[in-house]
Amino acid sequence: QVQLVESGGGLVQAGGSLRLGCAASNNYYAINAMGWYRQAPGRQREFVASITTGGTVKYADSVKGRFTASFGDAKNTVFLQMNSLKSEDTAVYFCNAEDRYYELPGEYWGQGTQVTVSS
Repeated sequence: QVQLVESGGGLVQAGGSLRLGCAASNNYYAINAMGWYRQAPGRQREFVASITTGGTVKYADSVKGRFTASFGDAKNTVFLQMNSLKSEDTAVYFCNAEDRYYELPGEYWGQGTQVTVSS
């Protein structure tokens, strides 16, 4: 069973930056795609960014130009660099991974990490 462990959430002022990380446990290397979703209070979970081992990277329109997804050296870790944060970026961010297909949403989810942007 693959477990995804997230890190890097917290409180930041508007205009600031945060970097989220997500690692697959048990040295699991069969992952084809990883990425991030987020859920704000009272709203549905929404797509943020994804990256595949084939090199395809996708972003939600709301974060293009501000967020960057990347793999670690071993492609069972994904990072989300978030710059120019806005109050509307406040949400619980969930890591997601898939090991059969090259797109998200995938089968595996992290427990979520809170990102709070103060205005």
